Amino acid sequence: MVTARLTKSTSLKKEIEELKLRNLYRSPETVVSLNGSRMRLGTRQLVNFSSNDYLGLSRHPLVIQKASEALVQWGAGSGASRLLSGNLAIHGELEKRLALFKKEKAARIFTSGYLANLGAVTALLNEKDLVLSDRSNHASLIDAARLSKAKFRIYPHRDAGSLDRLLAGAGTFRRKLVVTDAYFSMDGHAAPLTRLLEVCKKRGAMLMIDEAHSTGVFGRTGRGLTEHFGLSGQIDVVMGTLSKALGSVGGFVSGGSLLIEVLTNRAKEFIYTTAPSPSASASALASLELLEKQPGLLRRLRAKTQRLRQGLLGLGFDLMGSEGPIVPIRVGDPKKALALKSFLAKEGYFAPAIRPPTVPKGTDRIRLSVTTAHSEQEIDGLIAAFKKLKNKFK
Repeated sequence: MVTARLTKSTSLKKEIEELKLRNLYRSPETVVSLNGSRMRLGTRQLVNFSSNDYLGLSRHPLVIQKASEALVQWGAGSGASRLLSGNLAIHGELEKRLALFKKEKAARIFTSGYLANLGAVTALLNEKDLVLSDRSNHASLIDAARLSKAKFRIYPHRDAGSLDRLLAGAGTFRRKLVVTDAYFSMDGHAAPLTRLLEVCKKRGAMLMIDEAHSTGVFGRTGRGLTEHFGLSGQIDVVMGTLSKALGSVGGFVSGGSLLIEVLTNRAKEFIYTTAPSPSASASALASLELLEKQPGLLRRLRAKTQRLRQGLLGLGFDLMGSEGPIVPIRVGDPKKALALKSFLAKEGYFAPAIRPPTVPKGTDRIRLSVTTAHSEQEIDGLIAAFKKLKNKFK
């Protein structure tokens, strides 16, 4: 027994050492405090350009107030799963509000966006079905496709033509489902939703989109890329998250009433887990209220995003064809990406280095995300740091 355990430990240690040699080792950095755009890592005070809190709502006084009130009224946890005694009135209130916001018939909340994707795909598919995934999809969609036991196919990133050909030659399946990020979190690319929906209708496939990073960011009123493309209420399955622009935590799936019934009865990630905390639901409700009543939030985000993009493009950096508040800068090598991250930290900015397997080999990058909490001075300071960086690492 001791020998077997030592052998296993040696094997695991070797894997970790290999990651370190390839500059792919990861270790979470402990954030001591957060205050708007500022973060403290140990003794260092840095401007945070890695947050997904795009509208700064996690720190908004109304959001904090409503979360605190729910904490007092309901307690810290829900105490049970939704199908036992954990189905609190505030959960239903949030689901109704999300459905209205997304212009869908109904919605169901999950404890995380990851679980929302797993729950939706595995509830809809089995070994009799076909699932097709964009090559650059979030890991949760890839895992969901594999766990569903459906026949799994990958199509090239944002390539509706290739998807059309794959579906045309797919053969006979009980159900066909296409899954895609709406806004790709590592690339800053928007999926061609109009074209994808056309292909799905033509080939008799369902379309599921992940609006985790586009909800609260895109569209005239922040309802996401479905609103931006004029497709609200037309896509079969619309997933989103509460933990990014809405400043809370959790995920949701919206769509037709029948879809939500299926999730309620078949999604293990909904059935067999404790319901979301009431304070998280209350904070999400407050964020939806603010987003609907304060259109200036979106205008500020877009103006600050444009300021950063123009500055970096003016310096000649490759932003990888991105758009919106996610701004990747192509580096191409993990060692160099880590060096650039370290340089920026010394300049006072936290900007993560994204390496394989999160992104394909050779596409290592620095990934920035803009929020309303960033001041113009902080954005200009980051641009100045990149100007120094370009001279240092050219």
